[in-house]
Amino acid sequence: MMTAMVATCLWGGAAAADPQFWKHEWPNTDFSISAVPFVEILSGGPPKDGIPALSDPSFIPVDAESRLGAMEPVIAVELGDATPRAYPVRYLTWHEIVNDEVEGLPIAVTFCPLCNSAITFDRRVNGQVLTLGVSGKLRKSDMVMYDRETESWWQQAIGEAIVGVQTGQMLTQLPTWMESWEAFSTRNPDGLVMDEPAWRRDYGRNPYENYDSSHRPFLYSGDPPPHGIPALARVIRVGDRAWPLERLRLAEEVTEAGVTITWKAGKASALDTARIADGRDVGAIRVRDANGADLPHDVMFAFAYDAFWPEGAWMLGDG
Repeated sequence: MMTAMVATCLWGGAAAADPQFWKHEWPNTDFSISAVPFVEILSGGPPKDGIPALSDPSFIPVDAESRLGAMEPVIAVELGDATPRAYPVRYLTWHEIVNDEVEGLPIAVTFCPLCNSAITFDRRVNGQVLTLGVSGKLRKSDMVMYDRETESWWQQAIGEAIVGVQTGQMLTQLPTWMESWEAFSTRNPDGLVMDEPAWRRDYGRNPYENYDSSHRPFLYSGDPPPHGIPALARVIRVGDRAWPLERLRLAEEVTEAGVTITWKAGKASALDTARIADGRDVGAIRVRDANGADLPHDVMFAFAYDAFWPEGAWMLGDG
């Protein structure tokens, strides 16, 4: 079970959609424009910005970091010639979004614990730079983000605006990945790592203890995934295809559909034990094209892939 704090914060406050009520908290959101039924959007408990997104974080050199465990997960952002940056999941667990800029490129590093979805987006849409925040809403158990410029609502798992004037617009996903601190720091001794935010949080603690071994996701009423795949099993999503992580763990490398996916042991689950650094080893994934370039992807729970890509292709490798 998740800790009492999360049960109170997220579960206890869950409430059904009510656009008339939402207008008091969201006076600048145009609820006359939407792409999804409002009944699918639920309050997870926290209000708007109750989970505080971060902007313009501070960084320290890799060799100055002493708080992270070797297997702790970080999101690696290695774009062009920019100095590689690591965003520790111990911070994203409590903030979910980091608005940053890398060599002039505005990005948002996002993590939805309830879907295990870690995606980095380009924050530019039609020439406008957006600043993303956490709405406190969930749809199909996935975080609903919002932009501070128009207060439109965005689905984190797919990067699409679903409510407000931006409805139908898409954020561009960037080719970043989650790996262990040891892997990142060994490869990038001259890299940077996001410093601890100046918030009163128990960074390093997992408030979603044992979540990824649960049988049912939180606030999700959809059918279980097909093929007997457990709802909270991890899958690697590339475009509209999904490869079960267990298949990659056994094979270690798979080349299909124009991509090569590799699995390597040594990265802890962020959603297992009370301390993230002590989580069980679920391994790390890299996804590359035929030329060896990293590709945008996500390692998410199977139920979330099935919910957002119901017509997607399951790459089971069974012929």
